[in-house]
Amino acid sequence: MSSQKRFRDYGLSVGRLPTGPKNLISDVSGIRVGHVTYFEGTDIRTGLTIIDPGPTIFRKKLPAAISIGNGYGKLVGYTQVEELGTLETPIALTNTLAVGPVIRGIVEATIMQNRDIQPTETINAVVGETNDSWTNNIHKDVIKKQDVFKALKHASTDFELGCVGAGTGTRAFSWKGGIGSSSRVVSLNGNSYTVGTLVQTNFGGDLRILGKQVGYKLGKTDFDFLLPEDGSCMIVVATDAPLSAKQLKRIANRALLALARTGSVMSHGSGDYAIAFSRSRASIDGVMGQTLESDSQTLNPLFLATVDAVEESIYDALFLANTTVGRNGETLEALPVDSIIEWLKE
Repeated sequence: MSSQKRFRDYGLSVGRLPTGPKNLISDVSGIRVGHVTYFEGTDIRTGLTIIDPGPTIFRKKLPAAISIGNGYGKLVGYTQVEELGTLETPIALTNTLAVGPVIRGIVEATIMQNRDIQPTETINAVVGETNDSWTNNIHKDVIKKQDVFKALKHASTDFELGCVGAGTGTRAFSWKGGIGSSSRVVSLNGNSYTVGTLVQTNFGGDLRILGKQVGYKLGKTDFDFLLPEDGSCMIVVATDAPLSAKQLKRIANRALLALARTGSVMSHGSGDYAIAFSRSRASIDGVMGQTLESDSQTLNPLFLATVDAVEESIYDALFLANTTVGRNGETLEALPVDSIIEWLKE
């Protein structure tokens, strides 16, 4: 983990639900996250992040859904997830023009993990992206399929946040963005369930933290409309609650509410996507159809857990970012955390 403090380390929190033990997406059992980071020369600031639900999901597919807030982006695998409601590979995040080699890497990694795959079987790799060209030269051929193997090999339940992996060169609210993660625990019908989230923040707006207009106070927002291509945000939501693809679609829809809480309007040039999947005991065992009831007592707490965890993930991505100088000397400053903490506690 970064030596910098996370949002919650300052005595702040989003909502009242408890977090999991690590306050990471990996609090959902079986989830591991791996990064490959490229910070080279004066114009390479990019990487790859893999969210791996486990090696068996090609045969025992997980219920899943995707929500599109603003479709200015490239999310490979969307239509099959939308059609069938299942996830069968790890989820990869990278930069806009590295999607191709990452797809191939996911495909080959899946074949290596499932030796019984026949030559006639297709593989629906799920790969999302954000445009990190503010600091990174996205035209350079940096990310390779082998980087997927590296990220999977080093994937862990304890993983770095901030300027790492797919968040190495990203920009958020005119500040340095990155990778953030959080989790929440809810109790339903005597059972405890975890919702974990991970974000790749590269989107614009007028930054608000816990409802306070931080961007305006700092005199730095993206609402001067001088930046027609102001980024994107990839959101991944995992849970161990037994939910159907339809229920997960509703979860994914709510994840996007957190962007509004932090000051985004999902502007024209922003590709904003949420991917939600369930790693419940039933889905791990390959048993589909065993789901919670779709009622307010069941889903509302999970909706709340999702929105709160995504919001805190965004704050962590900002709080753990480092000032970064990249392509053409462009500089993305780290958020002035100490000043902001004083304002938030006033």
